[in-house]
Amino acid sequence: MTGGDGPNGGNAVDPTGDDADPTGDTDGVGSVPVVVIDDDGKRHELPVEQGRTLRNVLLEAHHSPYTAATERLNCGGRGLCATCGVRVREGPAPDHWHDRLAERFGYPRLSCQVVVDRPMTVELLDKRVWGGRERER
Repeated sequence: MTGGDGPNGGNAVDPTGDDADPTGDTDGVGSVPVVVIDDDGKRHELPVEQGRTLRNVLLEAHHSPYTAATERLNCGGRGLCATCGVRVREGPAPDHWHDRLAERFGYPRLSCQVVVDRPMTVELLDKRVWGGRERER
C-alpha cells in the first residue's frame, strides 16, 4: 500500500511510507545523524538518509512517536491528527502550518511533517494522545 495525499505520503498500515529509497541504497551516502531521546531520557543515535520523513524513521527504528492508542488510530502521516508529536530540540525550522503554531505556543511538532535534511535531536514525549505544552524552564 502506498502513501496518501499528504506531503509525505505514508499510511497507518505501512509505516515505511513512500520516502524510502526505491533503489535500496543503504551505503550511508547522504546520511545524517538523528539523536532520539526516549521517554526514559536515553539517547539513541540513528544514521538517516537525507530526505526521509522523521515519523517513518522513528517507526522503522522502533521509537514510535505514537501512544498505544494512536499506534493504529492515526492519519498515516498526512499531518491531520496531531498524534505523532515530538520535540525537535535541534533541527530544521518548522514549515508546516501546524508546526509553526506548535512552536509559537509550545506544543510538539508533527514528526510526519519533518523531513530529515540535517543532523537533528528529537525527544519522544510521554503522552496519552497528544503531547501537551512545553513547561516554562
